[in-house]
Amino acid sequence: MPAHDLDLLIHAARLAGETALTFHGPDAKSWEKPGEQGPVTEADLAVNAVLERELRGARPDYGWLSEESDDSAARLTQERVFIIDPIDGTRSFIEGSKSWAHSIAVAEGGQVTAAVVFLPAKNRLYAAAKGLGATLNGDPVRVTAQSGLTGASVVAAKPNYAPEKWVDGDVPDVQRVYRPSLAYRLSLVAQGRFDAMLTLRNSWEWDIAAGALILTEAGATVTDMHGQALQFNNPHPQVKGVVAAGPALHADLTARLLSAQG
Repeated sequence: MPAHDLDLLIHAARLAGETALTFHGPDAKSWEKPGEQGPVTEADLAVNAVLERELRGARPDYGWLSEESDDSAARLTQERVFIIDPIDGTRSFIEGSKSWAHSIAVAEGGQVTAAVVFLPAKNRLYAAAKGLGATLNGDPVRVTAQSGLTGASVVAAKPNYAPEKWVDGDVPDVQRVYRPSLAYRLSLVAQGRFDAMLTLRNSWEWDIAAGALILTEAGATVTDMHGQALQFNNPHPQVKGVVAAGPALHADLTARLLSAQG
């Protein structure tokens, strides 16, 4: 079933990309969501409609969790659920950058079983099915063998390096990297482009579900910021941050993070 679902996700992602690229980000109508939830554009909604049509049309018995759809408790009673971010990195899209992605996943029993992160403006399609490995444009990908935190390349936003996040205020000496899309950050580590990724704040499931499986299938250890396994399709669809890297580096990271202690 995961491989069968993955074929569907890839098909839907390609169609979503075609739709998104009909919009020019800086010219697309945009507005701020209520409650300081960030911007949304007409492209986000158009992509969401395409994905819902293709995915729910093919799997009407699956639940639905999307950043751009009203949530329903009905998904909690369904065996499998789609977890979708139509455009992850909307601010990047609005600016005319290419670093935005469609993040599309299927979860079963709280675990992601099929996933795609597609950057149509870069023509990069990351994909994974549980137990079948991870790919970029069809070629296998693997996390790096970096074992120690010192000197590692870490994809994270600046607030994650605040001294109060680290044991004894000892901020590690790492190569700091940033990309605007959380799904893309996860995928870059899966690709082996960078060594680790972390975000030490509550994260929406739709931003990370697809990337989490792609990373796991690429050989990474992926947990929340407390070192606990990630669970998806929660009643409140957030997890407590993400820490992802190869197993040895992940152990070093969590040993240094204050949030993972105790």
